[in-house]
Amino acid sequence: MIDDIVIAIIIGYVFGSFPAAYLAGRLRKGIDIRDVGSRNMGAMNVFYQVGRVDATLVTLADLGKGVGAILLVRWLSGKGLISSFDLLTALTATAAIIGHIFPVFLKFRGGKGAATAIGILIFLMPWAVPFLFAVFFTALLITRNPTFSYSLLLIVFPLVAGFIYVDHYDEPLSLVFYSTALGIFLGIQYIPRLREMHGKTGDWRKVIRRRSLKERL
Repeated sequence: MIDDIVIAIIIGYVFGSFPAAYLAGRLRKGIDIRDVGSRNMGAMNVFYQVGRVDATLVTLADLGKGVGAILLVRWLSGKGLISSFDLLTALTATAAIIGHIFPVFLKFRGGKGAATAIGILIFLMPWAVPFLFAVFFTALLITRNPTFSYSLLLIVFPLVAGFIYVDHYDEPLSLVFYSTALGIFLGIQYIPRLREMHGKTGDWRKVIRRRSLKERL
């Protein structure tokens, strides 16, 4: 069991460390994405600083790398690729998110980890996808703020886990606690950026609601 845990953490961390946003900026524009715009190594910064196509590819990579790590760990440990939430899954997922935030390939200076976490939680709770899309696009229509809109999903996931997956799909209650802890942890990552944006505007309404998708604080 100890060997499985060590392998899970290593695989999760290495997969999570894959710097898709950094590579997009470096290869396409010759820039370090961490030094421009919001200075975040994430898809939204790539969207504003590099381009839409590159941002889409980065989003897919960041959503998928935690899922890929979980599938590999489950296969190596002899578990079914689709199984209940357990310790190995939690450790792999957490390591992937930590890898994104502190990537070994970039001297431990990475992104916020939200896309990787959302990809993992969607994989763990796929029946939530229609509801999540509804929440995201409704928030986007109202605020025209993609970052705020997908951040709302981190609040929605624990509710989905508690009211749908624990009651109807026999998932352990730990899935609720895990998704809640992820939301809190990732929310803390955004506090400095929120303070920076509020300092520029002096108005929280302007931080959340934008005049267009292209507006950036």
